Amino acid sequence: MRARTGAAAFLATAALALAPLPAAHADPAPLTLHAAPRGSGTDCTVGHPCSVEGARDVARTIDDRSVRVELADGTYELSKPLKLGKEDSGVTWAAAQDADPVLSGGRALTGWTVNADGTWTTKVPEGITPRQLFVDGERAVRARGESCAASVCDATKTGMTGAEKTGIARWARPTDAEAVISVRWRNYHCRITAVTGDVMTFAQPCWTNSASGTDRTGPAWDSTTVDSSRYSKVAFFENARELLDEPGEFVWDSAERTVTYLPRQGEDPRRSRAVTPVTEGLLVLDGAHDVHLSGLGFAYSAYQQPNTDEGYAGMQAGLTLTGATGPVDHAGRFYTKPAAALTVRGGRDVTVEGNTFSRLGGAGVVFEQGTQDSALARNRFTDLSSGAAYIGDTEPMPTAELAGARNTIERNTVRRTGVEYTDSVGIWAGYEAETVIDHNTLEELPYSGISVGWGWNQPEAQTSVLRDNRITDNRITDVMLVRHDQHDGAAIYTQGAQPGTVISGNYIDRSAYGNTERDGNGVYLDEQSSHIAVTGNVITRVGYKWVSNWAGYGIDNHATGNWTDTAAPALSGRGSTMTDNFTGLDRLPAEAVKIAEAAGADGREKVRQLRPDLAREGTATQFSTDGTATADKATDGDTTTDTRTLSEAGAWWQVDLGSAQHVGQVEVWNNSSMTTADFDVQLASSADFSDATTVHVTGKALRPTVLDTDTEARYVRVRLTGTGRVALSHVLVHP
Repeated sequence: MRARTGAAAFLATAALALAPLPAAHADPAPLTLHAAPRGSGTDCTVGHPCSVEGARDVARTIDDRSVRVELADGTYELSKPLKLGKEDSGVTWAAAQDADPVLSGGRALTGWTVNADGTWTTKVPEGITPRQLFVDGERAVRARGESCAASVCDATKTGMTGAEKTGIARWARPTDAEAVISVRWRNYHCRITAVTGDVMTFAQPCWTNSASGTDRTGPAWDSTTVDSSRYSKVAFFENARELLDEPGEFVWDSAERTVTYLPRQGEDPRRSRAVTPVTEGLLVLDGAHDVHLSGLGFAYSAYQQPNTDEGYAGMQAGLTLTGATGPVDHAGRFYTKPAAALTVRGGRDVTVEGNTFSRLGGAGVVFEQGTQDSALARNRFTDLSSGAAYIGDTEPMPTAELAGARNTIERNTVRRTGVEYTDSVGIWAGYEAETVIDHNTLEELPYSGISVGWGWNQPEAQTSVLRDNRITDNRITDVMLVRHDQHDGAAIYTQGAQPGTVISGNYIDRSAYGNTERDGNGVYLDEQSSHIAVTGNVITRVGYKWVSNWAGYGIDNHATGNWTDTAAPALSGRGSTMTDNFTGLDRLPAEAVKIAEAAGADGREKVRQLRPDLAREGTATQFSTDGTATADKATDGDTTTDTRTLSEAGAWWQVDLGSAQHVGQVEVWNNSSMTTADFDVQLASSADFSDATTVHVTGKALRPTVLDTDTEARYVRVRLTGTGRVALSHVLVHP
């Protein structure tokens, strides 16, 4: 055959170009299935909706097109979790237009009778053990008493004294009660099992796992167990009828199977709705991929473990030690995460967006067992007993299919979590790689805000999959709340060597503010934290250091270009540096304000501007000086340096502002040893203080004690009313 001539080839090509093209294949539109709280059958239409389980089952029969399940308005009461597996991949679960669907694990308690003392009582069905109670959507409190000092409630490896002095020995049902204890960063909840004379014993293995000697967490950790030298008190005992004395409290009686509630003003048993969480876990995705969840509510899910003999032996960040026996493991592999309303296991490309998690007995969301390339975005978390989100696991070197990687947690709002388990954190990530925690807002949390990494400096954890994580542009305010007595944490906390990890653009304000000891950080590069960059953050009003890297084996960390109102010691560890930071500020410059305003889920929240400090331009003096602890260290813009007088009657520290000025507020920051106690703050125009306005402070100064003064003064003095030392890290005088 001869080759075509050039013209023939051109004509053939032109004919092909002019020929009609075959119709483009278009993917069919998603098939929408409809579910409703009282749905049934298999139609799954608007007029005949299915249950959520029914919609799932129908979706499994559809192979040739994508599926969207829309949930109508209302409460979906689940007696067991809705489970989605690999066969449920590719399905979107979303709220119908203008609908507010809520997946609920709660059960309403009804049939209340009013007792002579004004309390309400109702019988509880078999199989339900109320640990939380919500009345008209507001959390009730398990009836609790006062704290019990270690001198009375002396904890040992086998139990605790104090049953006689506390009155517990005379309670009708002491074995329904629990001891709640906080030691540094740990929280413990163990049930009393017997009272013999003055001695209480507790459920096992809860108590053994809370005491020293398990050898399953590393020997050094024994300094924070219930029987360690760090133990100072039982925070409170809870769940005894004898403690029911405040409106909004309730108690569970396991023998009578009753709940008794002391109502708040205006509540009526005929109209109020009381709900207790019963179902543990509302939605579980196991091995699913390309699933989208949006516009759903998750409420009243339970966390059953603390009701069992396991109790709650907190280790860190809301994870617990469980089991009576087990391998000696110093990498933290065998800790147990809290139960969550939503759990994603081994997920791929799962998106959880625009949902609400509230009134939960445990945590909000868990991504685990190798969940990758998934997102938790624009969700709201509030009023949770534990933390909002747990991302990843505690195995330092998982197999590839079990490694968590490339997950994104962004623009979520986390408020008032850790209500019951106060050692939990807002957002936790374990051994994760390339995880992004970006533009979230976290507020009013008992312990740390964001925690990334695991393993401490223990041998098995020194090489792990941790790397390239990003904690960026988050707004973290009012965390490590002092009233919960949790210590040794931070707004942003890290562990472990994680090369390429960046902490940048975050706004942190009031971490451990008003603390009862020198404690609480802005960014805390704890233990083996290494190879981390801390850049361009705005950090104000923290209880101790704006950045902390105390351990010499935490290496190659770099803090650069941050703005803060205090200072901090140089970072420890080989190769670590602090350069070009703006420290000791009493006003945030415009560039810092812009960064702070852009942080958080909304990116437009107000910034708490610093107040000018008149004391910095003044002259500080003190009654006497102990060594090198000179008076000017309280006006150097650094809460990590201390003044100190000798121990003398009426010892004082003061600052001369140079001229009489209007003083609106004084902040007194106690020194690192919390020395200064029982003192007057005097403000005067005359050097002899004959015209002084005096404010007395009973007990130890905090970090800080804040006093509103509203007076004219040139001199501000901190003066003991007895004998002792005046020792201060910082005194600020605001106009």
